[in-house]
Amino acid sequence: MGAEPLFDRLCLIGAGLIGGSIARRARETGAIAREVVVSARSASTLARVRELGFADRVEEDPAQAVEGADCVILCVPVGAYAGVMAQIAPHLKPGAILSDVGSTKGSVLRDLQPLLPEGVHLVPAHPMAGTEFSGPDSGFSALFEGRYTILTPPEGTDPAAIATLREMWHRCGAMIECMDAATHDKVVAIVSHLPHLIAFTICGTADDLSEETRESVLKFAASGFRDFTRIAGSDVAMWRDVFLNNRPAVLEMLARFTEDAQAFGRAIRWGQEDFIVDRIERGRKIRKELIEHKQA
Repeated sequence: MGAEPLFDRLCLIGAGLIGGSIARRARETGAIAREVVVSARSASTLARVRELGFADRVEEDPAQAVEGADCVILCVPVGAYAGVMAQIAPHLKPGAILSDVGSTKGSVLRDLQPLLPEGVHLVPAHPMAGTEFSGPDSGFSALFEGRYTILTPPEGTDPAAIATLREMWHRCGAMIECMDAATHDKVVAIVSHLPHLIAFTICGTADDLSEETRESVLKFAASGFRDFTRIAGSDVAMWRDVFLNNRPAVLEMLARFTEDAQAFGRAIRWGQEDFIVDRIERGRKIRKELIEHKQA
């Protein structure tokens, strides 16, 4: 006999890759919620969610969607949080858990805490899983299997609410860690945000080449460049908001990377073989450690 559902009603605001994957997992296992309610801004997205059938109920109005929900998860770009929160805050059920899936956490506390109703428990979360695809068709129930979800509850958060959300992500197949929002934002700046910044930049550089050279780049693209284009194919609104809402940490990591890249360039210019070999070996070491941690 399967586990009893954690929630009577789970509400997802947003139905892209992450929201759609949570909803599919909930419907597939029956262990997360008895009812899954989905709300999205676009009429075409709402229509597609109905066609795909991964929600029990679809609501255009987010305020109506959150009524009576035991858990509400924001699955929209982080730049939209303040506006969504203003709409839903008066309608959140006392005792409900409010969470999210955004990849910046300082901005989540900034935008949600001031409007948080008394008795509603804020437990921000960031599933470290994804693909370059977006929209309601992109989700799948196994997305979070073997991947980390980081919880960043503010000080004083009800331990029972944290434990419940931890269990929800466990039932999604994720491994769970807790840390403070500032540490989270610095960590993801180097492991996620900076790599995306580099990928967008490299693809922009290629796009600015003369037409003849650009065509050759596309025709003969090696696996390294293809990997960058996969990352650069990510959702525009989401990544615009990530860079603007994790500005200090991204700029700090970019400055460190720029100094290291310039040092590498100098080593190439002056034929400093030992420096070059050291950087390559360190890269191989990181890759080996990722594989050992089953995060490759």
